[in-house]
Amino acid sequence: MNITTQSIQFKADKKLIDFIQRRVDKLDQFFDQIIAGECYLKLENVEDEANKITEFKLNIPGNQLFAKGRAKSFEEATDLAIESLRRQVNKHKTKTRTKVSHHKEVLVEAQQEAFG
Repeated sequence: MNITTQSIQFKADKKLIDFIQRRVDKLDQFFDQIIAGECYLKLENVEDEANKITEFKLNIPGNQLFAKGRAKSFEEATDLAIESLRRQVNKHKTKTRTKVSHHKEVLVEAQQEAFG
């Protein structure tokens, strides 16, 4: 899956962009229907050391997932955001499976009533 990376008010180096791409590619193991993704890298002007923010938007069928990570480095912030996206993807898969499996139960009950 391709992800568009934008760094706001600074220039991100190739290593960081490759790191982000590798991390996002691992999400395909959990859900292979990810359509597209966007990544925003920001530097925040605060006195705190954790001033690096990574935000992700992922488009999946019927939904859009968002995650934000904040840490001392962009790599740590990316890991935090990707972990959050992984949990959201798993939750989305569980919800869609529950709806589909419940739909099958309703069909079976309807068929039994019609033929029984």
